Parts: sequence; C-alpha cells; structure tokens
Amino acid sequence: MPARQRLIPARAGAAQVLAAIADGRSLDAALERTRPRVAEAERALLQELAYGGVRFRLRFEPVLRARLRRPFKPRDRDLEALLLVALYELAMMRTPSHAAVNGAVEAAGALGKGWARGLINGVLRGVLRDPRALAAPADPRGAHGWPAWLAEELARDWPQEWADIAASATARPPMTVRVNLARVSRDAYIERLRAADVEARPGKAPGALILATPVAVERLPGFTEGLVSVQDEAAQWATLLLGVPAGGRVLDACAAPGGKTGHLAEIRPAPGHIVAVESDSGRTERLREGLARLSVQAEVICADATDTAAWWDGRPFDRILLDAPCSGTGVIRRHPDIRLLRRPTDIDALVQTQARLLDALWPLLAPGGMLMYATCSILRRENARQVEAFLERQGDTVAVPVDPGAGRADGAGRQILPGESGMDGFFYACLRAGGAER
Repeated sequence: MPARQRLIPARAGAAQVLAAIADGRSLDAALERTRPRVAEAERALLQELAYGGVRFRLRFEPVLRARLRRPFKPRDRDLEALLLVALYELAMMRTPSHAAVNGAVEAAGALGKGWARGLINGVLRGVLRDPRALAAPADPRGAHGWPAWLAEELARDWPQEWADIAASATARPPMTVRVNLARVSRDAYIERLRAADVEARPGKAPGALILATPVAVERLPGFTEGLVSVQDEAAQWATLLLGVPAGGRVLDACAAPGGKTGHLAEIRPAPGHIVAVESDSGRTERLREGLARLSVQAEVICADATDTAAWWDGRPFDRILLDAPCSGTGVIRRHPDIRLLRRPTDIDALVQTQARLLDALWPLLAPGGMLMYATCSILRRENARQVEAFLERQGDTVAVPVDPGAGRADGAGRQILPGESGMDGFFYACLRAGGAER
C-alpha cells in the first residue's frame, strides 16, 4: 500500500491523541506519536483540534454523554474522542456544521470503525438540533473544563481571582523567547526578527521578547547557534532574581530541561561554576544537548538531588536554584492535559518531595548564601504554605523579598497567576542562610 494511503485525516489523528491521554499518555507524547501519520498540510489542524479537544474535554463530556444510550467500550475510546473533537469544532472553531459532521464521519472510517459512521452522524446532528447544547455553562468550572477537585482547591486559595484563573486555562499563551545577551543585544535581535518577518515586543525581563504570533523555532534567527531560546518570562525571572554574585558557585537542582541552567551560564562571568543535577537520564541528555546548542558550560550530574552523599563534593554553594517538581497548575494553558492527568494524590506526593528537596539541599548552602525555591504551580500548599513549613523547621533563615514586576506577595514568597503580564503562573521564594551575606 502506498505510504500516502496510510495517512489519516487530522480529525482522526486528534481523536487518537485524546484517546491516548485518556490512557495516561501526555499530550506532547501523543502528538509526537501521531503527527507523522497525518499529511503535512493537515498538521496545523491536527495541533488545533488536539489542543482544543483537550482544553474543552471536560466541558463537552456532559453534552456528549447526555446523547449516548450507553458509554463507549474501552476499545472504542477513540470514537468518544472523535465526537469531543467535533463538538470543539462546532462550538469553538465555528466550523460549518456540514464540514465538521462530514469530517467526523470520514474520520470514523479512517480509524477503521466504519460501522460507527451512522452513530457519529446521528449524535452530532442531534446536538445541532438543540441550540442550548453548545452554549457555555455559567459556572467557570464547567465553561473552561476544570476537574471538580482542582477547581475547589483553587477557588479556596484564590477566591477573588478564581474566575480569571479558570478562564486562563483555555487562553492561548504567547510565545516568549530569551535573547542570549552575552552574544547579541535585544534591540539587535528584534531587527533580525523583523528581517525574518517575525514581530516581537520587549518584555520586562532584560532578554525577554514576546512574539506577536508563535512560530516554529526554525524561523528564529540564530536559534541553532544559541542566540535565542524559547522560555516564558516568568521562568526567566527565576534565574535573574537569584542574584548570582561574581565568581559564585551555583547549583541548579532538578535542572531539566535546562532552560534555567542555560540562562545561568549565559550570564557569565557572574557564576564561577554551575552544577546541574537531574535524576532522569533521558532528560539529562537533553539538558546537555541544550547547553551544547548555547555553547555554554556546566557540570551536569545525573542523580537524585536529595541523595547528596552520592553526588556532592562537599564544597558549599553560594546560590541554589530549586525549580521543584510540582503540579504544573501555573502552565495549564500550555499543557492542558495536566487537568486530565493530575489526581489529588499526586499533589500530596509532590508536596512531600518538595519538602525533602528543601531539607536535603539547604545544608549545601554557604553561610550568607541564598536558595531560590520556585515552582510553576499556583497551589498554596506547594508554594506559600510549603515555604512557611520549611521556615518553621529551619533556624537562622531569612526570606528575601523579590519582585519580578508582576504578581503579589504571598507569605514569604511572590506568586504570579497565569496570564498576569502575559506570564505563566509561577511562585518564587528567596531564602538566605545565616552568616555574612554573599
């Protein structure tokens, strides 16, 4: 059979992506696996349908289930996903009804389930006959597709901001890049972007640029040579707020994928030595590849950061960046599958891991040194309450106020909520050890 005939339409591919997420696969991994099976001309549509279907899945599931006589069997999960993708098309993309319905019917055949064409057609036609079916629910949780447990916790943490947080999850995030200021000025790079027909405006962070429209990294001038990296501005501030002294010895714990390690290395000659620790061997290799692209140096160690006896040489660090494993609730607009894959028990385990990391790494800090605790979470038990508990356990520890130009003070740290100043949700807390300040 010719390769062309083995390709599937974008709608069928998006259905496979959603079905894979229901089986526990991440959105990125599912897309990477599916994309080669979709014709290049349809891959942009695949991306749109997959992300949209994930973002709004929890909103459209009740609409779909109200019109099914019985649930789909596990082996037909892709058909349920196909219907959810079609509902997204109809409600959010405003695809003409005949195109969305006919496309879904065709996709059922491409999935090898031609027997379901009549079912797909009947369900979607039934939805179209009910003008209320696709209307957004008044409750922000339903309108923007949040699981009940997570919506309830965020509403408790942020009662005044909850509606905006809920809406941010279905917003399209900007593409932000970090210019390597050691090699090119921001103004000069803006001119290079314009020459490549890419518009951008400066962010508040010194090297940050917010693109008017997201582009493939291949369109970023000098990307391969390390002149620029893709990194949200909130993540850039984690490195800048650390305030590395000249000649300082720095630890980047839980370092992969390496954006902050690379940023630390770019601001040389400030750091004298950078140690990057990551426990996952595959992610460690990608970290090394990222440093090589930037043409910068760091000592990369594949190890569990909490097992300091296995990797630490006994020399204290002037600065420690702990970008801790977290729920990722501050970056749901970029990774909408987080809402589908996270469970309440995951948060409990993450909180315990974060506490272990803080306790294990704190003794590695030089007197007067500083540890930056950062997460891309907006849950207070991972952030303000986590730091409060740590301060209670540790004596002779001072919280240093930080301000990235956005967000609000929260306990001993600072919290940015998703979308504020265009940034992802992020938490920072700078903790200084007793002794002479460095």
